[in-house]
This record gives sequence, structure tokens and C-alpha cells, in this order.
Amino acid sequence: MEENRKRKGRWKLLAILLVCASPIIFSYLAYYVFKPEGRTNYGALIDPRAYPLPVLDTRTLDGRPETLDAYKGKWIMLLVAGGDCLSSCEKKLHDIRQLRLSQGKDMERIERVWLITDAQPIDTILIREFDGTHMLRADAERIAAWLPVEQDTTPADHIFMIDPLGNLMMRFPKDADPNRIKKDLNKLLKASSIG
Repeated sequence: MEENRKRKGRWKLLAILLVCASPIIFSYLAYYVFKPEGRTNYGALIDPRAYPLPVLDTRTLDGRPETLDAYKGKWIMLLVAGGDCLSSCEKKLHDIRQLRLSQGKDMERIERVWLITDAQPIDTILIREFDGTHMLRADAERIAAWLPVEQDTTPADHIFMIDPLGNLMMRFPKDADPNRIKKDLNKLLKASSIG
């Protein structure tokens, strides 16, 4: 009888020790044995030291000088396209507007900027439809020299992110999936106390 109680007591002690040790054991297994594969972000991270914010001599549509520095302190979703703004350009303008709106109370932390690479007049309907997007004219060669792109693409194929300190930090792929961009945005805004 005494022996049975000792044996039951030992099993109970062992069970308690296993319950207490299980989080540590599982964390080691998760970290060293079942490592998640690949990166967790959709956009390609860019080393900001390699691509500092250049002086682009950007101007508003009415010709006033306005630089990207004017939006420091906020996250900037940046796209590049000519003034004719073909369907892929309109889709990106629509996507960045919707992505900003999807952030709810955090949407005020994001600015949208379209760098226009030519002198082509912008359709008034387009200006009205994407009201709130900062439309700045900039030299196409300077933009191409600054923005890193994937092989066989141009800056117009991507959406870029600039952090609140003015650092280019992320590039989304050509024909990017807005739902996956949204996940990256959620992570960025959640993890960042700036902007």
C-alpha cells in the first residue's frame, strides 16, 4: 500500500515536471528541428544604406517644387509611371489607395506618391479619382538610377516602400498581389513605433 502511494506520487511528480518543461521542450523543437522555411515578408527588403533618398528635383503638377522629404515622418507607398498612366499604372494607384484605406486607424501613417516620369498631362478624371495621392513630376533617368528593380523590369513595374525616416526599404514584385502587400503593411505598421 505504501509502495503504491510512493509510485503514484512519483508519477504525479513526473507529470508535473513534464507539464512545466513542455514549453521549453517545444520551443527548442520549433527553433532547432521544425524551422520555418523561407522569408516571411512578400516584398523584397532593400538595404537603405545602398539607396539613400536622392535629390530628384520633383515638382507638383502645377510646377511648385516639392521633395519626398516633405513626407518624412510617414510611410510612403511609391509608384513610378508616365503621365499617360496605362492600365497597370491605374491598377497600382487603385491598389495603394485601397491598401492605405485597409489599415483603418493606421491609414494616416501612410502617404501615397506617384512619381510621373514625363511631361504628359494627367487626365483630370484620374486626378479626381485618386485624390490624396501626391503626384510629382521627376526625371526618369534619376529615378531609374535610384530605384533597384528585379531583372527584366523597370521602376514602373513595382510599388516601393519608404520608411518614415526617408529610407527606401522595400520593393514589391511586378504584378504584386495586394492581399500579400497588405500583410506586409500590417506587419510594418505593427512593428514600427515611428510614422
